[in-house]
Amino acid sequence: MSHSSRADALTAHIPAAHGMAAAVNARQASAVETTRAALDRLASRESAIDAFLDTFPDAALRHAAIIDQRIADGESLPLAGVPVAIKDNLVIGPDLHTPGDAFGYGGRTTCGSRILENYHSPFTATSVQRLIDAGAIIIGKTNMDEFAMGSSCEHSAFKITRNPHEPAHVPGGSSGGSAAAVGSNIVPLALGSDTGGSIRQPASYCGIYGLKPTYGRVSRSGLVAYASSLDQVGPMASDLSDLAIATQVICATDPLDSTSSSRAAEWHLDGAGASSLVDAMASPITGLAIGVPAQARSASNHPDVTRVLNDTIASLQRIGATVVDIDLPMTDYGIAAYYIVAAAEASSNLARFDGIRYGRRASLEPGQGLVDLYCRSRSEGFGKEVQRRIMLGTYVLSSGYYDAYYNTALKARRLIKQDFDTCFAGTSSHPACHAVLMPAAPGPAFKIGEKSSDPLALYLEDVYTVGVNLAGLPGLTIPAGWTSALPRLPIGMQLIGRGFDELTLLRIAAMVRNSQTT
Repeated sequence: MSHSSRADALTAHIPAAHGMAAAVNARQASAVETTRAALDRLASRESAIDAFLDTFPDAALRHAAIIDQRIADGESLPLAGVPVAIKDNLVIGPDLHTPGDAFGYGGRTTCGSRILENYHSPFTATSVQRLIDAGAIIIGKTNMDEFAMGSSCEHSAFKITRNPHEPAHVPGGSSGGSAAAVGSNIVPLALGSDTGGSIRQPASYCGIYGLKPTYGRVSRSGLVAYASSLDQVGPMASDLSDLAIATQVICATDPLDSTSSSRAAEWHLDGAGASSLVDAMASPITGLAIGVPAQARSASNHPDVTRVLNDTIASLQRIGATVVDIDLPMTDYGIAAYYIVAAAEASSNLARFDGIRYGRRASLEPGQGLVDLYCRSRSEGFGKEVQRRIMLGTYVLSSGYYDAYYNTALKARRLIKQDFDTCFAGTSSHPACHAVLMPAAPGPAFKIGEKSSDPLALYLEDVYTVGVNLAGLPGLTIPAGWTSALPRLPIGMQLIGRGFDELTLLRIAAMVRNSQTT
């Protein structure tokens, strides 16, 4: 099979999630039918991309039958019968909170790690539960870089996930399994998590939409923590309207998450009586101003990324946007600040996985004691990348180095946030910007194994995304172009907005999408 026909087979089109839900709600199709179709696609495409760690065919079909009965009883659900995939650091319990629903998914939550190889959660993550309550059908848990530490989905303990557009290339990470599941059109929607770009970068590599909401917008209850001040759950979709619907479903204030904002479900809809994000997206922005930082035009960018950036700027100008040259001087320090803050928090969060409180327990030889148990359990359970980051985090928090590294990184984090605030507020030299535009990654998807021997090169894949997490802002990846040479690989651009202003990003993305289809 040729490259083009193989890629077409892996990415054959399926109906959008909102179309599926509309048909199920109107009883023109059944949830059982949409679920069976998704399971058939999974069976035919999964072996080429290895996106899933666990699948739930029986539970999914039982759930679908219950959804069909709810629709027959007169209910209307925003995601009725829509098959979805869930990143394997979001827990799913053995049963749901709705009395009488005995189809519980259960399954493992491994975080792509041997140390959690057989862990079964007693409860379900809030974001996942909200999808279930909205009528979505979970068909499986997706592969990921171990404990979300990686930018390629090569660091799972169980398998390497492949890019649906070219299986010799990575899908990005750490939410690479979710991105590949959507990019291959097995499912129209998936959940991922984003600590330093782990939704937006794989969305770019796989040619789909990916949204990292504002920190606190989506509950982190049931998300296995990597870096608690940076982690955020978000949706990935092949259709922009589907992304908006999923965003609206999962956003809510949650008493189970102390960092959940009271503004979690607050949407600033224009006064036209819009009732949903999809309705609000239809309203274009007048006087749109987009900031493009000088740092986005780095000489280290792949030539095709620079070309697609320029093409996107031209598209924005054609729809009437003012493109403003801005400066985000702290961007160059983002990688260093991120990998200090994230590693420090990881060293604390992952201390619980010791073979006693959580995780697999190593076997001991006669005469070995508690320290040996900790060392062997963690050495056997954690992969090299996780061990590297735990050691780095422990070092920067240690006596004598805390001020030099960790405190300095926190100061840099504050300055990164100030750079964005200045852009959005405007200065004497440029107007206030509605959003910032920059690449989602400095290049397209690279080949599997290409960066495995050089961790720093892998870390630099996140150069355009980590600052958004450090600042706690929303970021949206939009499919924007393709590489010029074979294999043809997707390239995404990233829109960054003010805190709790995801709506503006979705409206801008809709304006770009509409300009491309007219």
